[in-house]
Amino acid sequence: MSVSYRKITTADLDTFIEMRINQLREEGANEDIDLRHALKDYYTRHMADGTFISWLALDNEKIIGTSGMSIVEKPPYFGCPSGKIGLLSSMFTDKAYRRQGIAKELLTKVVNEAREKGCGTVQITASDMGVLLYTNFGFTKNNNFMQYKL
Repeated sequence: MSVSYRKITTADLDTFIEMRINQLREEGANEDIDLRHALKDYYTRHMADGTFISWLALDNEKIIGTSGMSIVEKPPYFGCPSGKIGLLSSMFTDKAYRRQGIAKELLTKVVNEAREKGCGTVQITASDMGVLLYTNFGFTKNNNFMQYKL
């Protein structure tokens, strides 16, 4: 096996979207709607304007791992003077390829891009499976995170 890494292209979107849906299913999401159209619209728009970045891991030509980061901006604050935040998503590795450092390499690549784009922080809502990866990388928990669903 020879794993290579590259940035996503629009030609990868259908496979990327299926992997994103598999990730959500694996995390226990209630699948009450078909997200494919909404995901394709989101990724297409935000890849075009540079606010969505993804690195892929490949075994030959087969996509075996994904990462994603949306860059959002809010008013600057002391913990993030630029106001730019990288929101991680779509961190997923095919079951047959887990525990081989692929997710860590993908995470390193998107975090480096966040730094290059001027983000002051990177955030993720981690699955139970991902917590160890992120804490080992240096992420810390923020117990103040709250959400109001509309």
